[in-house]
Amino acid sequence: MRWKVLLPSALTLGIITGCNGTDDAASEQQQIVNELDPAKEQAPTNEEMDNKLGYVRYNKDQLNNDTEQNHSVRLDRTQMANTITRMILRNDGFDEVATLVTDEEVLIAYQKEDQLDEQTAADIASKTAKSTMPGFFDVYVSDNKTLMNDIHSLHNSSTRNKNYDNTIDKIIDEMKKSPQGTRDNTAQQ
Repeated sequence: MRWKVLLPSALTLGIITGCNGTDDAASEQQQIVNELDPAKEQAPTNEEMDNKLGYVRYNKDQLNNDTEQNHSVRLDRTQMANTITRMILRNDGFDEVATLVTDEEVLIAYQKEDQLDEQTAADIASKTAKSTMPGFFDVYVSDNKTLMNDIHSLHNSSTRNKNYDNTIDKIIDEMKKSPQGTRDNTAQQ
């Protein structure tokens, strides 16, 4: 006589796959890791990029075995200057804004309306740049309209230009004469 043993289906599945479970789990985990490997990700088109979320997932082994030596992030300085300028102009009281983004600083000169207080204008400009840029950037702001032309004169410059550093330093010194926003918002001086 044969005995039939009825086991609950989950337990049966576990017993049947029990010997194979370790390999399947490892294989499944490896498949997930492969799918999430950013190196295998194709760059989205510009249209796709507007709607695509940024996501990366690594495990220790991937990070330790990474063969790429240079993982630098490139910042489009013109695009960042454009974003900062447009954001500031969306606030009431600003008529014109010029923004220059260097490798270390953000320089913002603006023309404000008379009813906008100097300190408030400096706060808005400085906080806008600080909220947009990585934290290591120093932000300098000024309502001195003549500095807009000075900033403009550098718009086609390169950091390799030998007069570049002197010009930037002179502009920063002039900007420091204007309110820089709230104390915790100003660049390290």
